[in-house]
Amino acid sequence: MTSTYLLYESASGYALFHAHGLDEIGQNTEAVRSSVSDLNRFGKVVKLAAFHPFESALDALKQCNSVSEGLMTDELRSFLEINLPKVKEGKKAKFVLGLAEPKIGSNIFEETKIPCQSNEFVLELLRGVRLHFDKFIKDLKTGDLEKAQLGLGHSYSRAKVKFNVNRVDNMVIQAIFLLDTLDKDINSFSMRVREWYSWHFPELVKIVSDNYLYAKVSKFIEDKSKLAEDKIPALTDIIGDEDKAKEIVEAAKASMGQDLSPIDLINVQQFAQRVMDLSEYRKKLFDYLVAKMNDIAPNLASLIGEVVGARLISHAGSLTNLAKCPSSTLQILGAEKALFRALKTKGNTPKYGLIFHSSFIGRASARNKGRMARYLANKCSIASRIDCFAENSTTTFGEKLREQVEERLDFYDKGIAPRKNIDVMKSAIESADNKATDMDIEEVASEASGKKSKKKKSKASANGEVEDRPSATENGDAKSEKKKKKEKRKLDKESEEEQQQASEMLNGEVNGEEEAGKKKKKKKKSKEEDHVAAEDSKKKKKKSKSEDAE
Repeated sequence: MTSTYLLYESASGYALFHAHGLDEIGQNTEAVRSSVSDLNRFGKVVKLAAFHPFESALDALKQCNSVSEGLMTDELRSFLEINLPKVKEGKKAKFVLGLAEPKIGSNIFEETKIPCQSNEFVLELLRGVRLHFDKFIKDLKTGDLEKAQLGLGHSYSRAKVKFNVNRVDNMVIQAIFLLDTLDKDINSFSMRVREWYSWHFPELVKIVSDNYLYAKVSKFIEDKSKLAEDKIPALTDIIGDEDKAKEIVEAAKASMGQDLSPIDLINVQQFAQRVMDLSEYRKKLFDYLVAKMNDIAPNLASLIGEVVGARLISHAGSLTNLAKCPSSTLQILGAEKALFRALKTKGNTPKYGLIFHSSFIGRASARNKGRMARYLANKCSIASRIDCFAENSTTTFGEKLREQVEERLDFYDKGIAPRKNIDVMKSAIESADNKATDMDIEEVASEASGKKSKKKKSKASANGEVEDRPSATENGDAKSEKKKKKEKRKLDKESEEEQQQASEMLNGEVNGEEEAGKKKKKKKKSKEEDHVAAEDSKKKKKKSKSEDAE
C-alpha cells in the first residue's frame, strides 16, 4: 500500500506531513471534511514528519515567488530528498507526495522522479493541515504565524505589482483637481483685490480687465497720488500697451476714489502679491500636467487635449478604468445626473459629458454634435487602450486618430469621404515602427560616437605618454625614435580598425544598397560601352565599303 506525504508551504517554512491509516476514514472527501475540523481525530491520521524554517523574510519571499511560478528551489529539493524515502533506480516508489499546486508537482517529478498528486482528497487534507498548523509546530508562539503571513503577503504583493514611476496616473488626477481648485480660488481672490483696491482707484477696473494684470498693476501703483508720467515706461512693460499706460496715469489724476492709509495699502499690496504668486503657480502646475499627460497618456492627450484627457482619467478613477470603459460610457462620462434623470422621467438621454469641452464638438454644427460626440468617444476609447496596454509610448496613434476626427468633421460639413479605419491604423503602425527603428539607430550611433571619443582620448593619452617619456640619451638614438614611430603606427591602425568596425555596424545596410547601386551603374556603363563600340565598328565598316567603291 502506498503511503501519502503532504507538502505544505507556510509563511514560516516548508512542512512535510505523513498521512497514515487512511483506510479508517477511507478515500472519501466527505469523510475527510468531517474529520478535518476535529483535531483529535485528524491528528491521529496526519502527523508532522519534518519542518524547514525560512532563514529570513527575503528568503521567504524568494521561496514564495518560486512556488507561485511552479519552480522547485534548491532548498526545497534538498528538504524533500532528505526527508522522503529514497526511491531505488528502476523500481516504483511506494509513496505519493500530495501538493496544492499541480504546476510545482510536475516540476518536482521531472527533476527528482518523486510521484506527485493533487486532487480533492489531498486538498481537503491540506485544508486540515492549514487549520491546525500552529498546533503541529510546538516552538511557534501565538501570533507569530499571523505576523509572518501578513509580512510575506505585503512583500509578495509589492513585488508582484510592476510599478512604473513615470506612468502613475494618480499624479494626473491630483493635478487636475488642484488646477480646478486653483482656478476657483484665483478667480474669487482676484475679485476681492478688485473690490478692495477699487475704493482707492475705481477707474482701474475698466481699463485693466485681466485679473493677473490688475493685481500686478495695483501692486506697482500703490498710492495713485504718487503716479506720474515718469512711471509710464514701467507701466508699459507690465501691461504691454503704451496707450493703456497713459490712460491709467490720466485716470489717476482725476480719480474719484478715496485715500487709503499706509497700513491699508500695505495689506492690499500683500494680498495682490499672493494672487500673483497663485497665478504663477497655476501656470507651473499646468505645465506639469501637460508633461505628465504626455508621459502617461500621450495618444489621448494628442487626440483630445491634456486637460480634457486628464478630466476623463480623474472621473474614471484611473487610466485602466478608462480603458475598460466602452465608448458609449466614455461619451456620457460626467453627465451621470442628467442620464439618470432622463431615465427616471423617460426623457432624452444626454449626448455628451466631459467630452463636450473638446474643440471638435464646438466646431460641429448643432445637428451633428451628437454624431461627433459618439465618433470622438470611439476614438478616445481606442487611444486610452493603446496608452494603457502598449509597452512603448508614442503619439503616432493619437495624431492619426485626430486626423480621422478632422476628416469626419469635413465629411459632415463638406461631404468629403474620410479614409477607412483599417488603412489609417496600418499607416500608424508603420510610422510607429519606423520611429522605433530610428530611435534604435540613434542609440547605436551615440554608442559608437562615445566609443570613438574614448578611443581618441586613449590615443591622445597614449601619445602624451609617449611624448612625456624622456629619451635615454640627450642626443636621441635612432632606435628610440623608431620605437616611438612603431607605437604610433600601432595605435593608428587599432583606432582605424575599430572605427571601420563601428561604421560597418552602422552603415552595413546603406553600404549594401550603395554596392548594389554601383554594380547596376557598372552594368549600365559596360552596356553603354559595348553599344558605343558596336556603333564605331559599324561606322568603320561603312567607311571601308565606301572607299572600296571609289
